[in-house]
Amino acid sequence: KENEAKYNKTEEDSTEDKKKDEEEDSDKTEEIVEPLLNAALYRHLQSTLGYNKSDALSEVNLTAIEAHHEAIIKILRENITKAKDEAGDMEVLHAHMDVARYCAKCTTKEMALSAYEEVVALPKLSIGKKLDAYLEMTRVCSFWGDWKSMNETLTKAAKVIEKGGDWDRRNRLKAYQAMSYLCSRDLKSASTLLVEGIATFSCAELCEYSEFIMYAIVTNLLYLKRTEVKKSIIDGSEILQVSKDIPVVMQLANTLYECDYKAYLHTLVDLQPHLVANRYLQPHAGYILRELHVLAFQQFLDSYQSVTLESMATSFGVGVEFLDLQLSRFIAAGRLTAKIDKYGGVVETNRPDWKNARYQEMIQKGDLLLNRIQKLGRVVDL
Repeated sequence: KENEAKYNKTEEDSTEDKKKDEEEDSDKTEEIVEPLLNAALYRHLQSTLGYNKSDALSEVNLTAIEAHHEAIIKILRENITKAKDEAGDMEVLHAHMDVARYCAKCTTKEMALSAYEEVVALPKLSIGKKLDAYLEMTRVCSFWGDWKSMNETLTKAAKVIEKGGDWDRRNRLKAYQAMSYLCSRDLKSASTLLVEGIATFSCAELCEYSEFIMYAIVTNLLYLKRTEVKKSIIDGSEILQVSKDIPVVMQLANTLYECDYKAYLHTLVDLQPHLVANRYLQPHAGYILRELHVLAFQQFLDSYQSVTLESMATSFGVGVEFLDLQLSRFIAAGRLTAKIDKYGGVVETNRPDWKNARYQEMIQKGDLLLNRIQKLGRVVDL
C-alpha cells in the first residue's frame, strides 16, 4: 500500500508537470505568433542550417502558428465576400491584396503567389494595379530565391506595361528587371538598366539607393568606356550625393580611371566582403572579382606593345610569379589578347583587327557546323 501510494503521488506530480509544460508551450506559442512568424520559412531555415538545438521551436508550436495564420486568412477571405456583396470593385481589390500580403508574410511561397494570381485575375483591374501586384509577386520570388519564377513574373509584367502605364511604374519595372538580370549573372543587361535608373530610382522596397548605386558602378565599370565612366560614374551628380555611403566602390572607380593599379587591387580586397555579404551579389562574387581583375590587366596592356613582367608586377604591387600565374590563366581562357615570353620575361600584346577577328569567328563556327554534320551523318548511316 505504501508503494502504491508513492506510485500514485508520482503519477499525480507527473500529470501536474505535464500540464505545466503544456501551459508554458502554449504561452511560448502565443509570444511567437505575435511577430507573425512564418512557420514555412522557419522549417526551411532549420533544414538549411541544420539547426536542431534544444531552443528550436517544436513541430507542435509551428503547427499552432500555422493554425493561427489560417484563422486570420479565413477572416480576410470573409472580408472579400463581404466586399463583393456590400461594396465596390476597389474594396474587393483591397480585400484581395490584404490576403495576398498576409500570405506573403506568414505562409509559403506557393500560397502567396496563388493569392496574387487571384488579384491579377480580377475583372476591371487597371494596368497600374495589375503591375503593382506583379511587382509584389516578384519580391516574393526574390525573397525565396526563386529566380526562374521571378523572371517569368517580370515577363508578364512587361507584357502588361506595353498596353499602358505611367512613367513611375515603367521606371520601377526597369529597376526590378535590372535586379533580375543581376541575379541571373547577365551583368551587361543589368548594367544598362542600372545606369538608366540612377536618376529615376524609386524602389526603396527593393533595396536602398546607395546599394542600387553600388550595383550600377560595379557592373558598368566592366562595360563602359573610360570617357563614359568619367561622365556617368565619377562625375555623376546623383552618384556624388551618396559617394560617402559607398567609399570602397567609389575608390574602385577612381583608382581604375587614374590607372593606379596597385591601389586598385587593394580596393578589390576591400570590396570582396561587401560582395559576399550582399544577398544579390554573393553567388556571383568570385565571377565579378575575376572580371574586375581582367579589366585592369586589359586596360594596362592596351597601353603597351610589350612590357616586362617585372615592370607590370611593380605597377600592380604583386610578385612576378603571381602575375605570371594570373596572366597565364586569363590568356589561356581567351580573356586577354597577349602572350608571355617566359625566357625574356616580357608580355607582348596582340591586337587582332576587326577583319581577322571576324575571320577567326567564322572558322570556329564553320568547324562547329562540320562537326555537327558529321555526327548527323553517323546517325543517318545507323
